[in-house]
Amino acid sequence: MKTFNVGIIGYGFMGRVRAYGHQVLPIFYDPPPCASRITHVCDGVEAVARKGAATLGAEAVTDFRRVTECPEVDVVHVCTPNHLHAEALLSAIEHGKHVLCDKPLTATLAEAEQVRKALGGYRATGQMALHVRFFPATMRAKQLISEGFLGQALEFRAAYLHAGNADPKTPLKWKLSAASGGGAIADLASHVLDLVHWLLGDYAELLAAAHTAYRQRPSAEDPGKLVPVDAEDAVMVLARMASGALGSLEATKLATGAEDELRFEIHGSKGALRFNTMDAHHLEAYDAGAPDSPLGGNRGWTRIDTGGRYPAPAGFPGPKFTIGFLRSHLACLAGFLANAAAGQAGDPGLDQGVRVQRLMECCRTSAQEGKWAAAPARD
Repeated sequence: MKTFNVGIIGYGFMGRVRAYGHQVLPIFYDPPPCASRITHVCDGVEAVARKGAATLGAEAVTDFRRVTECPEVDVVHVCTPNHLHAEALLSAIEHGKHVLCDKPLTATLAEAEQVRKALGGYRATGQMALHVRFFPATMRAKQLISEGFLGQALEFRAAYLHAGNADPKTPLKWKLSAASGGGAIADLASHVLDLVHWLLGDYAELLAAAHTAYRQRPSAEDPGKLVPVDAEDAVMVLARMASGALGSLEATKLATGAEDELRFEIHGSKGALRFNTMDAHHLEAYDAGAPDSPLGGNRGWTRIDTGGRYPAPAGFPGPKFTIGFLRSHLACLAGFLANAAAGQAGDPGLDQGVRVQRLMECCRTSAQEGKWAAAPARD
């Protein structure tokens, strides 16, 4: 079995999610898609890099080039704040590394287009960590739509709800800074835009409105000092698909009472589907062709027990146990490593990261101009 040497760039929350994945992969997948060992932990804060490296038995570095240019490293995880993605990505691509990149691809569209150009000569496996695609429920929804269960898609709603910015005392960390590539469009709408695209195909046009609840927040370094906010807390989008379906997308950090709630519902001429990560064990399906008599027949919403029913070789802990955030990220990692081991393209690939970046920019342009914006055409 091939063994990949792995370097993690950025050892914050998502860096630890990747480390967890590599550590437990052989337990959840028997056999795993490949063997892997984390050899390098990179973080701009040396103490963080050293602590992570000590935990994982790896080498601590503070310069990403010690990972992307290291001949011994096969796989690179880009887990830094968004404004640090582009340089690391371009270096990893140039040096032929397999790359799993957190969303969004980059902080700006200009950077994403640089990455797109670099991909022209790239022969390794590049993939986006868009983990919502990797719940059994969303995978089953994709299957049902492909099989024609919905008939013609007519309308949809999709939302990603967080509550972290509802409190005016929340300090201005990097995810609230436009300079760092933050804001609800990059952090949350990237997932929603991708998921709807995956399920329903290309967009035709978007109409967006963005909202910043508080124009000043306490500084993360000095809580007694107020600093200006230059990134949105929420965005609401009307979307018309190339198929003609009309729907709404929402991404917000102002949804008081929400935790990490992504949900969608899609209504078609023959049926409907809905899903919520707060009940990730189930996909709900409505078959409009089921008999509704006598006395309602058996027409109605069905809760499909998708649970942890991943295809083999995923077998642990079992199909009936509840599923969540970490398990979907582990499935994403397993798929990426399987693609890399087989010499195949990532799915979703870095090209999808570019496509989502263009859609995000389309939302920003629409919000600024207050009018519909044509969705970017495929290359």
